[in-house]
Amino acid sequence: MRYGLLYVAGHATTVALLGSLAVVFRLSLPAASDRWAERLVGITLVVLGLYVLGTFFRPSTHSHRPRTRITLLINGALWIYWRMSRIFGGTRVEAPQVFRDGYGTTSTFLVGVIHGLGAETPTQILLFLMAANLGGTGAGLLGLLMFILGLLLMNTLMCASAAGLFSATLAKPNALRALTLATSAYSIVVGTIFLLGSAAKLPSLTG
Repeated sequence: MRYGLLYVAGHATTVALLGSLAVVFRLSLPAASDRWAERLVGITLVVLGLYVLGTFFRPSTHSHRPRTRITLLINGALWIYWRMSRIFGGTRVEAPQVFRDGYGTTSTFLVGVIHGLGAETPTQILLFLMAANLGGTGAGLLGLLMFILGLLLMNTLMCASAAGLFSATLAKPNALRALTLATSAYSIVVGTIFLLGSAAKLPSLTG
């Protein structure tokens, strides 16, 4: 729960910063940013789903904690850099990795900050900007505050639910395997939808 809430705090920090800039200075993200963010999130979701699926069929003997999308992408880039350096005379034996031994307070918050730049962030910023244009800066900031409070509340409930669900299945191997497969499939399917630019087919978060 502590790590989950730190992640949520990082996510909310990004939204608060970008939203405040949009409302106060009437700044808007480029029109294409929504589309590119959607594709980026799609790639990371597919990568994460495949990683989870890989751990299902080839369980690791190490005690490392699960990796997140951003960790996989950063470590993948570091691995490519390491391989290139080895080809051109590098002497480092092992590829560098971030969060090799899991997550701490700072790293968990940082991952939340990075994930705050998600597929729907440009759309959310546009909503705050519209509120400011229609009702003034105060209305825009109030809308931003209500959104962040809702984000914190719902993610706290989701953290509690996920923590309880995974804790309940730890002593039940078959249930844990089923949950792992469901998590992987969900990530791959939703990621593919985002990657193909078909996010409009998903249920609307705005009702």
